[in-house]
Order: sequence, then structure tokens, then C-alpha cells
Amino acid sequence: MKVHKPKLCFAASSGGHLQELLTLRPLMERYDSFIVTEETGYQAGDGAVRCYYVPQVNRREKGCFRKLLVNAVRSLKICLRERPDAVICTGALAAVPVCLLCKLMGKKLVYIESFAKVTAPSQTGKLLYRFADRFYIQWPELRAVYPKAVYQGGVF
Repeated sequence: MKVHKPKLCFAASSGGHLQELLTLRPLMERYDSFIVTEETGYQAGDGAVRCYYVPQVNRREKGCFRKLLVNAVRSLKICLRERPDAVICTGALAAVPVCLLCKLMGKKLVYIESFAKVTAPSQTGKLLYRFADRFYIQWPELRAVYPKAVYQGGVF
């Protein structure tokens, strides 16, 4: 009998969010995994883990909603191609479409609030908290904001 090896989607915007996500590299290597991140000059993948790129989104930018729509279409194509069992996300806005699409497809969502958020929640965290199957915080002070969150220390 063949045992199903879960397929995991790791999603994050570029910069610090991606760096946090990449600390989970041992988990990525243990499962059939892929990364979804923003298109920037920095390449997230090293060939060991498949990597997909979506448009970089800045909520203060004029074309934000158009980029978010393009991001959602690309994310849907990725979700349909890869069919992950779960998505693990460290934020921010560019990762929201893939998280919500996976949830709509009945998949599990694990969200890790940013290490930089010590006492105040992130916009992405506030949005995805209600959808997450598991929500992790990296500082105990955030329990006041996210009462159902799990605190197990930081990823760094």
C-alpha cells in the first residue's frame, strides 16, 4: 500500500517574510514542496525546491488591485497545477491569494505571524487569522490579539 506524502505550498512575499519561510527548509525537503513568492531581482529557489513567482504587490501603490488580480489568476493556475494539501505562509499581501484559494479548495492553511510583529498584528495576519487551521505567533505578547494562536518561540 502506497503512503500519501503530503504536498506543501510555502508562500511569502519577498524580503524578510521569505527569509522567515526559508528557515523551514528542512520541512520543505522532507515533503513534496514548492514555494510561491514575489517576482523580484532575488531568486528564492536553488533548484532543490520548485519556485513560482507572482507579481509584487504594495497596498499603497496605485495599481495594487490590478496586480492583486493578476496575482490571483497566477495563484489559481499554480494551485490547480500543484494541488497542495496545505499552505504554510509567513505573509504578506502577495501571499494572500494563494492562501485563500487553497482554503477554498478545502486545503489546510498554516500561518506564521511575522517575527517583526511583537505587540501589534500585521494586516495579513488579521485577515488570515479567521481562515487559518493553525496560526502561530512568535511573541507571547500577541496572545492578546490572537487568542487561539499557538506560541512556540521564533523561527530564527
